Amino acid sequence: MSRRSFLKTGTAAAIGLSVAPTSVLGKAPKKKTVAPSDKLNIIGVGVGGRGASDLKAMESQNIIGLCDTDWAYAKHIFERYPDAKRYNDYRVCFDEMLKDADAVMVATSDHTHAIVCADALTAGKHVYCEKPLTHTVYESRLLTKLAEKYKVATQMGNQGASSEDTDTVIEWIQNGEIGEVRRVDCATDRPLWPQGLETPTEAMPIPEGLDWDCFIGPAKMRPYNRAYHPWDWRGWWDYGTGALGDMACHIMHVAFRSLNLLYPIKVEGCSTPLFPDCAPNAQHVKLTFPARENLPKVAMPEVEIHWYDGGLLPEYPAGWPEGKNLMREGGGTTIFHGTKDTLVCGCYGQKPFLLSGRVPNAPKTQRRVGMSHEQDWIRACKEAPENRILTKSDFSSAGPFNEMVVMGVLAVRLQGLHKPLLWDGLNMKFTNITPEEVLKLERTVVKVVDGDPKITKETEKVNAQAYAAELIKHTYRDGWSLPEMP
Repeated sequence: MSRRSFLKTGTAAAIGLSVAPTSVLGKAPKKKTVAPSDKLNIIGVGVGGRGASDLKAMESQNIIGLCDTDWAYAKHIFERYPDAKRYNDYRVCFDEMLKDADAVMVATSDHTHAIVCADALTAGKHVYCEKPLTHTVYESRLLTKLAEKYKVATQMGNQGASSEDTDTVIEWIQNGEIGEVRRVDCATDRPLWPQGLETPTEAMPIPEGLDWDCFIGPAKMRPYNRAYHPWDWRGWWDYGTGALGDMACHIMHVAFRSLNLLYPIKVEGCSTPLFPDCAPNAQHVKLTFPARENLPKVAMPEVEIHWYDGGLLPEYPAGWPEGKNLMREGGGTTIFHGTKDTLVCGCYGQKPFLLSGRVPNAPKTQRRVGMSHEQDWIRACKEAPENRILTKSDFSSAGPFNEMVVMGVLAVRLQGLHKPLLWDGLNMKFTNITPEEVLKLERTVVKVVDGDPKITKETEKVNAQAYAAELIKHTYRDGWSLPEMP
């Protein structure tokens, strides 16, 4: 089948279009692309956990290389793809195999997403990266710009972005079905792993098959401890982003897209006791976004996005049925408070409904994917940039969205400044932290003495501006670096 025939029939049918856009049905691109009938050669980096599921959803293609820092943890996926070459250092893998690859799937711990993705993007490879897209604001901005520069197909692994329920939420809100939205509440039942912990002091033997140096990657070196790996890294600031980073990419995405959000102008955070190295047990974050350009059927005024986790929940909205659980499908909830009605949906935008009981009949303006999130990315990889229909979480959208998510982490980690933080999104800096300002990093220590708890506080004073700058853009360990911002 020719590429033109495929684009006229296969793609249009797969995404549910009755009439394909002219950009899709235009002249065949001059630039050489992978034919739809061909299979992509895919390298997986970070394959023992979530990456295993991603690869299974992609195995209609050729899985040619597998990389994981823990071979014991990844044993099951190595056995599933016995012909794929195996590595524990992605740099060695890329040196040897990237020339033969078309695309890379990245599902490492959060802190190494950016460096692996950036190396793949600058080599001109298509990239699928698990959520959260990156660990910092700067890294998100970098991947957004690199993807634009190299014109490759990208997708962040927030699978609900490709669901019809998410499309429905966007259509209802942008059709004015609930009126103007000035507040959105988002909550999750996570974390499922330990948080609110003191930093381990015991250096444990490194398990066989684990390359600890490669796992640490660009972060500062620290002794191995079972508290960090293989799964609980999500709660440690050096490697993860806590419950917020893990789940907000699923739960807040419908708000970001339906309300046409970009950069917040103000952030505030509070939590249960905050430790220097570990995410707290529970958090509340408020992100304020400025008014945006009005849509034909609804205005876009200034809006507050609230986040709750660790058992914290928003107030029940007016009219909420007694006995109905506020936490919805998938362990998440999003509540849009409109001037005409209230819209509620679960994690991934699941099963949206209006509190009034009315079922809107809004026009279908959003593209229906009609296939898995991963397969839609594969479809985009096989289309030329001139004709490519973007995925639902292409880095052009996922990058700015992820900045919103990790801004929540910044709000929590800087809560000791005891004020709302004003954010200049374009220049990626806070405008109301002075050069002389001091941040107190407090550590609560509880010891039992003669059967009674004795509580003391240890305080470290740091320059607030320098501390914030490091959270916005990390200083990488020697031997690890990112490309320049385009």
